[in-house]
Amino acid sequence: MKKKLSGGVVHELPTDLENVLNSFPKARDEWEKITPLSRNEWICWVESAKKPETRERKIGRVATELMEGKHRPCCWPGCIHRTDKAASPSQKFVWKVK
Repeated sequence: MKKKLSGGVVHELPTDLENVLNSFPKARDEWEKITPLSRNEWICWVESAKKPETRERKIGRVATELMEGKHRPCCWPGCIHRTDKAASPSQKFVWKVK
């Protein structure tokens, strides 16, 4: 049975990512255990892909890395779409915003 999974703080869970998570019970369970902010980081990281093949690869990594116990994507400066807090200086540098 496929379960409707939780989204993030800013981002809704895309269908393609939800389908993959539902295919791996451990990944699905870990997804529900992490915080909404962590889920938001994963979703934003996936949605930042410019090419379909990159997006597919990232979605596969989400499932794998959740099953390995990771809570957030490695080396991701954070979601640029959040408005509940100001961007840090390092985020501004990476995003090249003022």
